[in-house]
Amino acid sequence: MDPVTGLSLGRIVIGVGALAAPSTTARVFGLDPEANPQLAYMGRMFGAREVALGALTLASRGPLRRNLTAVGVAVDGADLANGLIELTRSNVTKVASGLLVGAAAGAVGSGVLALARGRGQGR
Repeated sequence: MDPVTGLSLGRIVIGVGALAAPSTTARVFGLDPEANPQLAYMGRMFGAREVALGALTLASRGPLRRNLTAVGVAVDGADLANGLIELTRSNVTKVASGLLVGAAAGAVGSGVLALARGRGQGR
């Protein structure tokens, strides 16, 4: 499986989880939905974004797929930066930060690698 397809499928899976069970998905990433009930609202917003970006990228080919892959890198880069900011502010635990930052960093790395190797174009 090419990395862009893998990233897209991962986005869809995480997004569906966040839409269907936002509190459970928050817990998987080390967040505490009981302490912050608004996480469910934000989780569903995040989930919708992830499903849309993943599905559009999967369905696209050529330059559009490459552009959507670049958008994904930008979105994941913003998630990475946000995770680091929240860690420095001690708004999330070190475990949660590690999970969130690690996932975002992995997605950024995979996307950048796919773009550099010309694999962001699809068939």
